[in-house]
Amino acid sequence: MSTAGLAAPARVGERFSRTVKLTAEGIHEFAQAAGDMNPLHHDAMFAEASRFGGIIASGTHYVALIMGLVATHFTAQGEAAAGLEFSFQLKKPVRAGDTITLTWEVMEVTPKASLKGDILTLNGRITTQTGAEVLTCVGKIVLFYPS
Repeated sequence: MSTAGLAAPARVGERFSRTVKLTAEGIHEFAQAAGDMNPLHHDAMFAEASRFGGIIASGTHYVALIMGLVATHFTAQGEAAAGLEFSFQLKKPVRAGDTITLTWEVMEVTPKASLKGDILTLNGRITTQTGAEVLTCVGKIVLFYPS
């Protein structure tokens, strides 16, 4: 692992997380901003009559939250980072009122001289307050060395 000039280099096994409560209003606002007009995110009566029994978050909503956590975590100390690739499996819906925990773990750190940084391979997951796993993901980012 290369650590040239990094204040706190990423390391295999590093974990970071954030907890977020999703409200019906927040779900509606995000879906509207994203252009997702599915009534499951906006119409309480429609959503209650569905197999989900109420308002659910757009998958793009909680995907955006977990991706945002990666960017925030690795740039918090003034380091530059950029996403390279991500894949997601949406396993269960996130309902209005759910409190979700977003978690990432660094699985591999590979020096990449041509990018002047390290490639980090990450595993992520989101669980609800009941422990239900609603999303799993894998990502790769580059963490650039300071100039």
